[in-house]
Amino acid sequence: MNTKEAVAERIKMLCKERNITVNGLANLCGVAPSTIYSMLNTKSKNPGIVTIKIICDGLEISVRNFFDNDLFNETEQEIK
Repeated sequence: MNTKEAVAERIKMLCKERNITVNGLANLCGVAPSTIYSMLNTKSKNPGIVTIKIICDGLEISVRNFFDNDLFNETEQEIK
């Protein structure tokens, strides 16, 4: 799994934990649903840290908490 895939999976996990939809997450964060959807599919190849921070703010978690998940321990090396 690459980092982009891990970010997408983490967003899905957090939505599931909180029983919210992608649209619900977008509303919490004050971003367009298309922003979140692009992070969850192949449109966004490099989700920006500022967008991840906005998502964290909407979910009332820290960026540290977002990345403190085993998904990120198992990512492929990005430099090939």
